[in-house]
Amino acid sequence: MSFNINYLYKTNNLFYKAVLYAIAVGVIVYVFPKKAQFFYDYDNGKPWQSENLYAPFDFAIKKSDKQIDFERKEALSQTPVYLDRDPEVWRQVESQFNEAFETFLVNSMDSEMDNALRFLRVKEALVGLYDKGIVASGLGFFPEKTAVILDRQKQVAQTSIGQLITLEGLSAWVDLEIDKLGLTEDKASIQVLFRSIVKPNLRLNVTVTQQANNEALSLISEVRGRVGKGTIIIAKGEIATSEKINILNSLKSEFESQVGSASNYKWILFAYTILAAMALLMLLLFIRKYRPEIYEHNTKVTFVLFNVVTIVLLTTYAVQYNADFVYLVPICVLPLILKTFFDARLGLFAHVITVLLLGFVVEQSFEYVFLQIIAGIVTILTVTELYKRVNLFISVGQITIVYLVTYFAFFMIQEGSLDELTWEPFGMFALNGLATLFVLPLIYAYEKIFGLVSDVSLLELTDTNALLLKELSNKAPGTFHHSLNVANLAEAVANEVEANAMLVRVGALYHDIGKMKNPTYFIENQSTGINPHDEMEPRDSAQIIINHVIDGIELAKKHNLPDRIIDFIRTHHGTTMTYYFYSQEKSKNPLVKKEDFVYHGPKPFSKETAILMMCDSVEAASKSMPVITAQTIEQLVEKIISKQMETDQFLNANITFREIMQIKKVLKHKLANIYHLRIEYPE
Repeated sequence: MSFNINYLYKTNNLFYKAVLYAIAVGVIVYVFPKKAQFFYDYDNGKPWQSENLYAPFDFAIKKSDKQIDFERKEALSQTPVYLDRDPEVWRQVESQFNEAFETFLVNSMDSEMDNALRFLRVKEALVGLYDKGIVASGLGFFPEKTAVILDRQKQVAQTSIGQLITLEGLSAWVDLEIDKLGLTEDKASIQVLFRSIVKPNLRLNVTVTQQANNEALSLISEVRGRVGKGTIIIAKGEIATSEKINILNSLKSEFESQVGSASNYKWILFAYTILAAMALLMLLLFIRKYRPEIYEHNTKVTFVLFNVVTIVLLTTYAVQYNADFVYLVPICVLPLILKTFFDARLGLFAHVITVLLLGFVVEQSFEYVFLQIIAGIVTILTVTELYKRVNLFISVGQITIVYLVTYFAFFMIQEGSLDELTWEPFGMFALNGLATLFVLPLIYAYEKIFGLVSDVSLLELTDTNALLLKELSNKAPGTFHHSLNVANLAEAVANEVEANAMLVRVGALYHDIGKMKNPTYFIENQSTGINPHDEMEPRDSAQIIINHVIDGIELAKKHNLPDRIIDFIRTHHGTTMTYYFYSQEKSKNPLVKKEDFVYHGPKPFSKETAILMMCDSVEAASKSMPVITAQTIEQLVEKIISKQMETDQFLNANITFREIMQIKKVLKHKLANIYHLRIEYPE
């Protein structure tokens, strides 16, 4: 029966991973571009690494985007702007001029002939103004651009934009005309007159102008020649110049349009599925071989694949929206999160797999893959102790600098100069760094959603004012003091053997919380000298002692402690025996069963839980030493840890014999410091 249950569990576990794997592959393939990929990779300024390339078919050489953009600007600069002249405006202005002239310019001291002459000269200037044409404000075109003036859709004049007069430039134009007409004495009055009556008589004819622009743009050809089938395009070792790159881009575009037809769509989709499936399969196989504890935990496998797929989705949609935004996606969040919850090795491997998948999506894939892998390595190497917020800011700054320097190096290789360098990519890298800082609230959200624990949460759990630890200090002060001592020992040991010191410390603080249920049954809490075990059967006493592990697990679950901390409660005694009570019972009953006096386990299954078992046993035993010397401490440490090794307590933990030797050394040194041992001086 137990075999069937175990088999069923393993089968369902494998079935869940298979479904999860299929969904991840399907989502990635769904967002991938459904077009054929060109066979060759090439970059400007680099030698052609493949064999001589001959044209497989006839194709047109497309002009580069820069060339087409230049030709468009050139065509638009030579296309005239069309303006409508409104004759009604002149009639209104002329009528107002005849009336306003007497108010502003008729001088009673002058003769009638002088006033008439002045009238003719000023009106001549006004006529000249409207012959040139006046607009409300600048039209936003180059001054040299041709302007065609239309009257009822018929061309009546042609000039340049710079020759047109605006209302803002009216005063300056009037000053010049007054000087030409010899009316300097009346300058102020004429200026007032013109400002009061002049109105624009020209306005932009948007429809005709746009039609002219469209016609000019339609004449621009997107190609500049053809390459015949069999013509050599580039030879092996030849430098890929801008001209060669343009021809290769034309071949690539034509190739993708021909091969990526509807008839080949299914084959392309099938090929993408194979590649995506292989990439994710490598990730799962890595987890299964090197991180079996993660592989057996379905939630953790889901978490890893979820983050990989999310990064692929974000990058793909960014490329589809605008390829220039690809560097806005904070790819380094992936290794950062996986390192926070698991370890650096898994973080880097998953990052590399993800970046390789994205190589099918982005342009200039070699540059992108190189840049992101370097950034991922820097992330893994620099981000430590994330619970210290300043470390995250420093690491993000270093990652951003790596982005900037690497991109600059690629730009110099491709362009060979700084002439075309723009600041937009550098701004995107800066925004990428800011987006990476969002990892802190993201980690908090993941902890709640997936039930994981990070160093940030571990730091919060070390607070001795936390509700559970405060309750422990009140109900079982001796156990609380013992837990603090074990935490200090375990942290020092973990640092020596490169284990997770923060995790070990938290596990040590909470490992004995189950003793709160019956605190006086544990010797460290017996302040009155009365031992309740003296009046109990050894078997019953052993059960109370053993049950503090089960009580601790229940209490930890009630207070929502993370599973990683509960593991320390579950394993800190492994499958060891309550030897004192077993000996008492055996003296009364030689047929006693050992199983009744053994902890239920399991044995420690990680380096951290093994460290806690050693430190807990050594610290507790040191309290009962009658004589404390350097020699007795050494004997105690050797005896306890050797006994644990003989009973195979560390068989499932990833801890080496060398590391156990280091742990013994640290424990001896720390216990000597705790008990203030000094050299005995001769009298």
